[in-house]
Amino acid sequence: MAGKTHEDHDYSITPVGAEGKKGFASMLVIMLGFTFYTGTMLTGGQLGTGLTFKTLLLVLLAGDLILGTYTAVLAYISAKTALSTHLLARYSFGLNGSYFASAILGLTQVGWFGVSVVMLAKPVAATFHLPIWPVIIALGAMMTASAYFGVKSLAILSFIAVPSIAILGCYSSMISVDFAGGFEALTQMTSTDSIAFTTALALVVGSFVSGGTLTPDFTRFSKTPKIAVVSTVAAFFIGNIMMFAFGAIGGLAYGLPDISDVMIRQGLVITGMVVLGLNIWTTNDNTIYAASLAFSNITKIEKKKLVIVNGIVATAFSMVLYSRFTTFLSFLSGFIPSLGAIIIADYFFVQKNEYKKEFSKRKFRLVNYSAFFAFLCGVVCSYLPGISSLNAIAGSMFAYVLMSSLEKNGQEAMDHVFVAQEHIAKEGIAYYTDRKTREA
Repeated sequence: MAGKTHEDHDYSITPVGAEGKKGFASMLVIMLGFTFYTGTMLTGGQLGTGLTFKTLLLVLLAGDLILGTYTAVLAYISAKTALSTHLLARYSFGLNGSYFASAILGLTQVGWFGVSVVMLAKPVAATFHLPIWPVIIALGAMMTASAYFGVKSLAILSFIAVPSIAILGCYSSMISVDFAGGFEALTQMTSTDSIAFTTALALVVGSFVSGGTLTPDFTRFSKTPKIAVVSTVAAFFIGNIMMFAFGAIGGLAYGLPDISDVMIRQGLVITGMVVLGLNIWTTNDNTIYAASLAFSNITKIEKKKLVIVNGIVATAFSMVLYSRFTTFLSFLSGFIPSLGAIIIADYFFVQKNEYKKEFSKRKFRLVNYSAFFAFLCGVVCSYLPGISSLNAIAGSMFAYVLMSSLEKNGQEAMDHVFVAQEHIAKEGIAYYTDRKTREA
């Protein structure tokens, strides 16, 4: 229709409107699809072969408590503001400064999209004796297409994938328990902790803290902050723990950390490939969706167009990404918790009132150097002993609040100086005028 304006239903560079808000059921399914990630099962397999059952339970509960708290806080902020991670970064990093945050997040997510495509394509090609590249292109195209249709498509796909992976995981775990000789025998299979508790906890938190930083990209669609927080916490304590448990139980029973190897031993090759494929698909949809929002903040191009571009680039370079880029992606992932920490600190401790103003009328500073200093502090802290992600979060938050306070106090001091100078100048003018009057 002539004159009709095109609407961006994904709200790439604007707050989510009331018409785009979703209820608890839709948000829970989307967040479950986000946390039901095959890579988590691989981490669970590593933990299952290196921890006693009691230590494993403690690690999973503690790790998901940390992840759940971190992501729930970000979910609350996004639901209150209806803004994505990248638009929230404008407040703390500045308008141009937010491009730095978006570039790191976008580059990381595009990379993981390509890596995950190959993760699925390799077993499919090997099982059916197909050349690898046609499989990669087909899978990349299908995943890109579903992400193109946005959050509604993610919800539909997750409605299929989440129950499927839950059923398969439970069935595989039952076979593993039976193979081990019963549940009690399973709990006794690892008698010592060969992995240190802090190392294991770092693995649990690190497995999803990067993705967790992008929680606002999805929870901004929640009708209320309560829906955002509850759906996020439930997803991590249900989805994440289940995925860890599926991998850990199989790892304990068979001594194999890779869930794919476990399912091959169980005769679940085809079924496992289909269900794990759906699982990777939902995760990749979230990945390319989040990446496109990141680059939309930089380029101001609508998210849907960037989904196609990012999908093509990630698919074309997927084999390179798979063989050479994983280390670099992991390196970038160590930086990402600092970004979320600075957003949290800015919202709650530095300029919460600024978030209440209408976004379209908000004037952002171009670059906030305090945020960049805090980011570097977080990166340095991540290399200190302990849990790297927690160190990065704590270091960034403390540094940002401190620097913002010093900047504010410095600005107030300068304002007092300017006021005093203005007052002195006015007094001087008044004195000079009065003197001239008396002389006249």
